[in-house]
Amino acid sequence: MPHVRANGLDIGYEVEGAGPPLILLHGASSSGREGFAAQLPLFRRAFRCYVPDARGHASTRWNVDDGFRYEWLVDDLAAFSTELGLATFHLVGFSMGGATALGFAVRSPERLRTLVLAGISADREPRASVARRLFDPERIRLRDPQWARDLSRRHDPDQGEGAWERLLPAIARDVAAHDLPGPGDLRRIDAPTMVVVGDRDPFVPVDRAWALRRQLPDARLLVIPDCGHEVARRKPALFNEALAGFYRSTEAVARRRAEAHAGAGRTTPIGRAEAWTSSLGDSGASAEPDVDWLEEASR
Repeated sequence: MPHVRANGLDIGYEVEGAGPPLILLHGASSSGREGFAAQLPLFRRAFRCYVPDARGHASTRWNVDDGFRYEWLVDDLAAFSTELGLATFHLVGFSMGGATALGFAVRSPERLRTLVLAGISADREPRASVARRLFDPERIRLRDPQWARDLSRRHDPDQGEGAWERLLPAIARDVAAHDLPGPGDLRRIDAPTMVVVGDRDPFVPVDRAWALRRQLPDARLLVIPDCGHEVARRKPALFNEALAGFYRSTEAVARRRAEAHAGAGRTTPIGRAEAWTSSLGDSGASAEPDVDWLEEASR
């Protein structure tokens, strides 16, 4: 796995495919590769996919005893994309990655070609309450030992043994404390946006996702039926098909946004016109995992 030095971190990431740049940001406790395993086989056909690990996760080493803040994740994304020469790009964020993507979109809307926000809202609750309960290490060890083993396998090699037991509570504390975007902030996000939510998401009720969609200038809402929080993993075929349609329908706008940014004196890889219908015509992964860990953990 390559690393890039950005914002004082050695950020581990994977890169696949060719085409316009697409950055995918995973959720809390996961990793880039695992978080989007069902999406990469499809989207690398049409995009150059960059999949970083967030600080304190998997290959991006960070001592969480020094703190963990959402604003730092936005700084990390800005530095990561700049260091790789990506002046504009498509952006997908899930859960914690969705909060990062939303914060970046507020700060630098002109750098986005399109935006996908999955499993996130602009409200603190119920996200903070659910995170505080589910990210309790003692509860995980006692009630979900398989998840505890997965966390150790994923994070221990680079973060140190048991680092996830400090990471998850730190994330939960930040969810309860970090600054939230207001209506004026959200109106600045002018890139084509898709808001995605499962109809049974314990973190983001559908009405909160709808409220976020209504405050964005150019947004649409996808509600995935019979699905909890992890929409991309739990319902990969539906998620992939919807995003493929979104990218096909917004291709012209995305190209204009990239060209406008380049015309303003900035350099950016615009890429050739993509054959979207053929490149993204097959939604890929049709198999669905047996259970969403968040649904299981919330029982």
